[in-house]
Amino acid sequence: MRWSPSPIVTISPISPNQSVPTVDDTCSSPREAYTLKNHPRKANGSSPCIVEVTVTNHTAPTQQFEQAGITWYCAGKPVFKLVKELVHGKLMIIPGRKPMPEKSVRLRLSVTADSWTAEFQPGAKGPFLEAARGKLPPPNNDQVSIQCYNGPPDAEHWIRFDDFRITPLKE
Repeated sequence: MRWSPSPIVTISPISPNQSVPTVDDTCSSPREAYTLKNHPRKANGSSPCIVEVTVTNHTAPTQQFEQAGITWYCAGKPVFKLVKELVHGKLMIIPGRKPMPEKSVRLRLSVTADSWTAEFQPGAKGPFLEAARGKLPPPNNDQVSIQCYNGPPDAEHWIRFDDFRITPLKE
């Protein structure tokens, strides 16, 4: 596979209410994560927030665990992900294993001092549906990223990220 990622868009540090209308298309690479660099955001603790992005597959995923979406990091390690992923031949939202056959999906991750809620919007319209919720470890240089990976080795599968934003969560 010829992997030619689009230029990395640098948006650091992210301030409340910052939005990126379109993050360029990127190609899902086998065994490599193409990550829009983990943007520092000490969101759990003193700044609860909502992280949102629309994910569109230009090419239907074909590779087991091919995925694109949001990943939350704590102490430099991934804690959980909210992604559209191909698992055993079915497209689904992880976590929660909710069916997601649409080409586009809006992902929304709400983060508080000690918990997260993952939601998705099929087709990027209509109501948000809850995928899962859980607890966070104590804050430790928390970061968030948008990424895609596990694309096939012999084909280019392009993903588009639109309307990426981090906004304060009104509790």
